[in-house]
Amino acid sequence: MSRLQEQARRPSAIYSIDEFRQRAERESGPFDTTDWGDHRWNLDIAEHFFRRRKREAAVLIGVVERAGGAHVLLTRRTDHLKTHSGQVAFPGGRIDPGDDGPVGAALREAQEEVALPIERAEVIGRLPDYATGSGFKIVPVLALLHPPFDLRPEPGEVADIFEVPLSFLMEQANHIQDSRIWEGQRRYYWTMPFDDWHIWGVTAGIIRMMQERLYP
Repeated sequence: MSRLQEQARRPSAIYSIDEFRQRAERESGPFDTTDWGDHRWNLDIAEHFFRRRKREAAVLIGVVERAGGAHVLLTRRTDHLKTHSGQVAFPGGRIDPGDDGPVGAALREAQEEVALPIERAEVIGRLPDYATGSGFKIVPVLALLHPPFDLRPEPGEVADIFEVPLSFLMEQANHIQDSRIWEGQRRYYWTMPFDDWHIWGVTAGIIRMMQERLYP
């Protein structure tokens, strides 16, 4: 375990549930913007997809209090999925017509993917929209998760369920810039390796956006 990961496991008042709630509840927008996360590196993608009609989606950023401070709930997608297979992700998916907007979709997807009881999630806010290269506009919904709950992965979509300390994810020193060629152009993204988990791409971009908005 690295020194930074060791420090991330130590309790800190700034990364408590109460402090996270206060910061999340103060977040008031703007929400349709390209100024956050990794959008500023890939403005052609972000601006293109903010202009065009997008597929609407939502994810649940669930934060739970543990003995070592607040932790963030994450999953690893199964390897056979058509998009983002094998990647670390927040519970979430498309907003269906029957959903109560992004919040309803995020809660429904969390219930379907990891068996999180809806009544155990207290929604406290949201982050700006995140545009993906695959044409999705993702609304990140912020929620506090109140134990007890017994999470179980939906085998068709979720391979693993795990938690990462909020303190680790909100520390800029743990955010590494990387890039690769995509559709003939170099694209830049964040990566945040923690233990055996490789957090990168869309999920890391949303986490970076959360850090910039809530823990600048």
